[in-house]
Amino acid sequence: MTTPVCTSASKAATWTPSYTSFSSYVRARQSALLRTARSLTANPSDAEDLLQTALAKTYAAWERIEDHRAVDGYVRRALVNTRTSQWRKRKVDEFATDELPEPEPVPGDDDPAERQALHDAMWRAIMKLPARQRAMVVLRYYEDLSEAQTAEVLGVSVGTVKSAVSRALGKLREDPELIPAG
Repeated sequence: MTTPVCTSASKAATWTPSYTSFSSYVRARQSALLRTARSLTANPSDAEDLLQTALAKTYAAWERIEDHRAVDGYVRRALVNTRTSQWRKRKVDEFATDELPEPEPVPGDDDPAERQALHDAMWRAIMKLPARQRAMVVLRYYEDLSEAQTAEVLGVSVGTVKSAVSRALGKLREDPELIPAG
């Protein structure tokens, strides 16, 4: 008779998370979670990878999550933590420049192209924010969480959320791409 080298390995062989409940959760919430991931990264492909990593972490912990109504917060936290870890590990291969490669069109009222240009300018401005402020703005305004919910997801106080979001909105108001022409 052999003794297992790792006791957790023998436990892992008997542990099987409820695949059906997890897969139904992913099908139901995938688009909202992907929007959150896209707001944390500059590249849509990176957002998909980020979401996949966060969902893999969630799947591994699925049986330990007692309240499945709080899974969204767990996944958002995994997204933010994973993105922060990636950011800390990445090599600097992007360099800021004083000029954009091409001028942006002036936003208008009814032109869909101008609305899209304004949307893109807003995301570029959001991506200029520090990671923590960006996460708070995204959770607060794109995910429509309250200040208390945002604080809970990020593990900070409500006052920290209020002050960081206020500073972030101030930076967005001063961004030259978002100042209306005229």
